[in-house]
Amino acid sequence: MTQLTRLSILTRKIIRYGAFGIIGIIIVRATILTGVSIYRYFFPPPPPPPTVSFGRLPKLPFPIKEVPNDVSFTLQTPTGDLPKFPLTENVYFMPKLSSQLLSLDGAKKKADDLGFDPNGAGVTDTIYSFTNERFPAELKISIVTGVFSISYDLTKDPSPLEKRPPAGEIAAARARSYMSGAGILPEDLTGPTYPEPVKLENQKIIGATSLSDANFVKVNFFRKNYTDLPALTSEPNKANVWFIVSGDTQREKQAIAAEYHYFPVDETKFATYPVKTPETAWNEFANKQGYIASMGENQGGNIVVRRMYLAYYDAGVPTDFFQPIVVFEGDKNFVGYLPAVTGEYYGE
Repeated sequence: MTQLTRLSILTRKIIRYGAFGIIGIIIVRATILTGVSIYRYFFPPPPPPPTVSFGRLPKLPFPIKEVPNDVSFTLQTPTGDLPKFPLTENVYFMPKLSSQLLSLDGAKKKADDLGFDPNGAGVTDTIYSFTNERFPAELKISIVTGVFSISYDLTKDPSPLEKRPPAGEIAAARARSYMSGAGILPEDLTGPTYPEPVKLENQKIIGATSLSDANFVKVNFFRKNYTDLPALTSEPNKANVWFIVSGDTQREKQAIAAEYHYFPVDETKFATYPVKTPETAWNEFANKQGYIASMGENQGGNIVVRRMYLAYYDAGVPTDFFQPIVVFEGDKNFVGYLPAVTGEYYGE
């Protein structure tokens, strides 16, 4: 056997056994990774402890509303089990509004941006009224909170009633355009809108059964989800920012009514806080320690709760933090809330 032949055989052996070695390494590595994944699935590492960087939190500013004495609660979830909650959840800082916004000059600028005469008149020490020279519309702004409302006097100009109301998505787009043009459409006001047809009856705006029966469309603007949790207000189906939109093509006649109670959230400044267990949350709520956001069609008696989940409470009033809550949904449109952070982290 020549030296060249021996070299050729040796080369083939090196290639063959090298390939076997590489395959073996791949198999061993895959086995180790699979084993680690299985171990971590059954024995996950403990989550990081809550930072609680903000210290004790102020109590959530739920409206004062007593739970009726004759009400009791029963929990009947679809699965028969309590849901699972994370051990911690984010609490976000809500910065104070700029002093330039909370002033008469700031109110005048906002009125001008919204299409009203900036030469307003004081209604009280903190509320100022602004009108439109061409249309019977009024804007009222608080120079303390920046909250404002818009109203259109349909008794003086009923022409918006003569127009066919827009479809829900068109009404929402018009309201967004109106806010954007005035520089008051924040980035997080991009949650669900839930357009609903409404009509004028006995000088009051009430719900309509369909768009064909309606005069206008009401559009609610909720915040986007934070950590995949929805933002809810003190009235579950009513956002803190809403517009009633007409079908009129003139911009000044489109906003028939509006409420704007918005306070910013700083997503970059947050801390984690421990969350109540589902068992603790349910026991507290069943013992009437929560807030009833909506009784729905319930008149009292025993209310069956079908669902529990976490959300954020959008108070619609000045507050320091954007906090999570536990939501209880029950039969006949019942909705209740409970602070989600464990009790020891709330101040007096």
